[in-house]
Amino acid sequence: MAASLLRHVGQRCLWTRLGPSLSVRHVVPMGTTAKEEMAQFWDKNTHSNRPMSPHITIYKWSLSMMMSIGHRGTGVAMSAGVSLFGLAALILPEQFPYYLAFVKSLSLGPALIYSAKFALVFPLTYHTWNGIRHLMWDMGKGFKIPQVYQSGVLVLVLTLLSSTGLAAM
Repeated sequence: MAASLLRHVGQRCLWTRLGPSLSVRHVVPMGTTAKEEMAQFWDKNTHSNRPMSPHITIYKWSLSMMMSIGHRGTGVAMSAGVSLFGLAALILPEQFPYYLAFVKSLSLGPALIYSAKFALVFPLTYHTWNGIRHLMWDMGKGFKIPQVYQSGVLVLVLTLLSSTGLAAM
Protein backbone atom coordinates (compact mmCIF):
# COMPACT_ATOMS: atom_id res chain seq x y z
CA MET A 1 0.00 0.00 0.00
CA ALA A 2 2.76 2.45 0.99
CA ALA A 3 4.75 1.56 -2.13
CA SER A 4 1.85 2.29 -4.47
CA LEU A 5 1.14 5.57 -2.65
CA LEU A 6 4.77 6.65 -3.08
CA ARG A 7 4.69 5.67 -6.76
CA HIS A 8 1.47 7.68 -7.30
CA VAL A 9 2.87 10.75 -5.48
CA GLY A 10 6.14 10.50 -7.44
CA GLN A 11 4.34 10.30 -10.77
CA ARG A 12 2.11 13.22 -9.80
CA CYS A 13 5.13 15.35 -8.88
CA LEU A 14 6.90 14.44 -12.10
CA TRP A 15 3.80 15.25 -14.18
CA THR A 16 3.42 18.57 -12.37
CA ARG A 17 7.03 19.54 -13.15
CA LEU A 18 7.08 18.36 -16.75
CA GLY A 19 3.45 19.00 -17.58
CA PRO A 20 1.80 21.73 -19.63
CA SER A 21 3.39 24.50 -17.54
CA LEU A 22 6.63 24.00 -19.49
CA SER A 23 5.08 24.07 -22.91
CA VAL A 24 6.53 25.95 -25.88
CA ARG A 25 4.08 28.81 -25.47
CA HIS A 26 6.04 29.99 -22.38
CA VAL A 27 9.40 30.15 -24.16
CA VAL A 28 10.47 33.65 -25.15
CA PRO A 29 12.19 33.78 -28.54
CA MET A 30 15.72 35.18 -28.63
CA GLY A 31 15.99 38.64 -30.11
CA THR A 32 19.39 38.10 -31.76
CA THR A 33 21.58 35.23 -32.79
CA ALA A 34 24.98 34.55 -31.28
CA LYS A 35 26.62 35.76 -34.48
CA GLU A 36 24.78 39.09 -34.24
CA GLU A 37 25.71 39.40 -30.55
CA MET A 38 29.40 38.89 -31.36
CA ALA A 39 29.21 41.42 -34.20
CA GLN A 40 27.69 44.00 -31.83
CA PHE A 41 30.37 43.25 -29.22
CA TRP A 42 33.26 43.74 -31.65
CA ASP A 43 31.69 46.84 -33.20
CA LYS A 44 31.39 48.41 -29.76
CA ASN A 45 35.01 47.56 -28.87
CA THR A 46 36.30 48.78 -32.22
CA HIS A 47 34.56 52.14 -31.90
CA SER A 48 35.75 52.64 -28.31
CA ASN A 49 39.41 51.81 -29.23
CA ARG A 50 39.81 49.61 -26.16
CA PRO A 51 42.54 46.96 -26.13
CA MET A 52 41.60 43.38 -25.45
CA SER A 53 41.85 42.82 -21.74
CA PRO A 54 44.09 41.76 -20.18
CA HIS A 55 46.61 43.02 -22.67
CA ILE A 56 50.30 43.22 -21.91
CA THR A 57 50.60 46.75 -23.31
CA ILE A 58 48.26 48.28 -20.72
CA TYR A 59 50.24 47.11 -17.69
CA LYS A 60 53.17 48.91 -16.15
CA TRP A 61 55.88 46.28 -15.66
CA SER A 62 56.77 45.77 -12.01
CA LEU A 63 59.40 43.74 -10.24
CA SER A 64 56.87 41.28 -8.87
CA MET A 65 55.33 40.77 -12.34
CA MET A 66 58.71 40.01 -13.89
CA MET A 67 59.66 37.71 -11.01
CA SER A 68 56.39 35.82 -11.32
CA ILE A 69 57.02 35.26 -15.03
CA GLY A 70 60.60 34.26 -14.25
CA HIS A 71 59.47 31.81 -11.58
CA ARG A 72 57.15 30.08 -14.01
CA GLY A 73 59.80 30.12 -16.73
CA THR A 74 62.50 28.60 -14.54
CA GLY A 75 60.05 25.92 -13.39
CA VAL A 76 59.23 24.97 -16.97
CA ALA A 77 62.88 25.12 -18.04
CA MET A 78 64.04 22.88 -15.19
CA SER A 79 61.24 20.43 -15.82
CA ALA A 80 62.13 20.28 -19.51
CA GLY A 81 65.84 19.94 -18.69
CA VAL A 82 65.32 17.07 -16.27
CA SER A 83 62.97 15.36 -18.73
CA LEU A 84 65.46 15.70 -21.60
CA PHE A 85 68.33 14.49 -19.40
CA GLY A 86 66.29 11.44 -18.37
CA LEU A 87 65.29 10.76 -21.97
CA ALA A 88 68.92 11.05 -23.06
CA ALA A 89 69.95 8.61 -20.33
CA LEU A 90 67.45 6.11 -21.70
CA ILE A 91 68.21 6.58 -25.39
CA LEU A 92 71.95 7.22 -25.64
CA PRO A 93 74.07 4.06 -25.93
CA GLU A 94 76.86 4.87 -23.47
CA GLN A 95 76.90 5.48 -19.71
CA PHE A 96 77.26 8.92 -18.10
CA PRO A 97 81.06 8.66 -17.40
CA TYR A 98 81.69 8.25 -21.14
CA TYR A 99 79.94 11.56 -21.94
CA LEU A 100 81.61 13.32 -19.01
CA ALA A 101 85.01 12.21 -20.34
CA PHE A 102 83.99 13.44 -23.80
CA VAL A 103 83.19 16.92 -22.44
CA LYS A 104 86.51 16.97 -20.57
CA SER A 105 88.35 15.99 -23.76
CA LEU A 106 87.01 19.09 -25.51
CA SER A 107 89.41 21.19 -23.40
CA LEU A 108 86.94 24.01 -22.94
CA GLY A 109 88.31 27.08 -21.21
CA PRO A 110 87.55 27.77 -17.56
CA ALA A 111 85.44 30.82 -18.42
CA LEU A 112 83.17 28.75 -20.68
CA ILE A 113 82.86 25.97 -18.10
CA TYR A 114 82.06 28.51 -15.35
CA SER A 115 79.46 30.18 -17.60
CA ALA A 116 77.84 26.85 -18.39
CA LYS A 117 77.73 25.89 -14.72
CA PHE A 118 76.28 29.30 -13.84
CA ALA A 119 73.63 28.91 -16.57
CA LEU A 120 72.69 25.50 -15.17
CA VAL A 121 72.55 26.53 -11.51
CA PHE A 122 70.89 29.96 -11.92
CA PRO A 123 67.35 28.66 -12.62
CA LEU A 124 67.61 26.26 -9.68
CA THR A 125 68.71 28.90 -7.18
CA TYR A 126 66.23 31.50 -8.47
CA HIS A 127 63.34 29.06 -8.32
CA THR A 128 64.38 27.92 -4.84
CA TRP A 129 64.73 31.42 -3.33
CA ASN A 130 61.56 32.67 -5.01
CA GLY A 131 59.76 29.53 -3.84
CA ILE A 132 60.77 30.34 -0.26
CA ARG A 133 59.41 33.84 -0.83
CA HIS A 134 56.11 32.33 -1.97
CA LEU A 135 56.03 30.09 1.11
CA MET A 136 56.34 33.21 3.26
CA TRP A 137 53.40 34.70 1.36
CA ASP A 138 51.45 31.49 1.98
CA MET A 139 51.96 32.11 5.69
CA GLY A 140 50.53 35.61 5.26
CA LYS A 141 53.79 37.51 5.65
CA GLY A 142 55.24 40.21 3.40
CA PHE A 143 52.19 41.42 1.49
CA LYS A 144 52.75 45.16 1.96
CA ILE A 145 54.09 46.75 -1.22
CA PRO A 146 57.47 47.80 0.26
CA GLN A 147 57.95 44.28 1.63
CA VAL A 148 57.09 42.77 -1.76
CA TYR A 149 59.82 44.84 -3.41
CA GLN A 150 62.32 44.19 -0.59
CA SER A 151 61.77 40.45 -0.75
CA GLY A 152 62.08 40.58 -4.55
CA VAL A 153 65.43 42.34 -4.38
CA LEU A 154 66.55 39.91 -1.65
CA VAL A 155 65.64 36.96 -3.88
CA LEU A 156 67.66 38.42 -6.75
CA VAL A 157 70.71 39.11 -4.56
CA LEU A 158 70.59 35.65 -2.97
CA THR A 159 70.16 34.09 -6.42
CA LEU A 160 73.23 35.85 -7.81
CA LEU A 161 75.36 35.07 -4.76
CA SER A 162 74.38 31.42 -4.52
CA SER A 163 74.65 30.89 -8.29
CA THR A 164 78.10 32.46 -8.32
CA GLY A 165 79.23 30.32 -5.38
CA LEU A 166 77.83 27.07 -6.74
CA ALA A 167 79.25 27.67 -10.23
CA ALA A 168 82.69 28.24 -8.72
CA MET A 169 82.70 24.77 -7.14
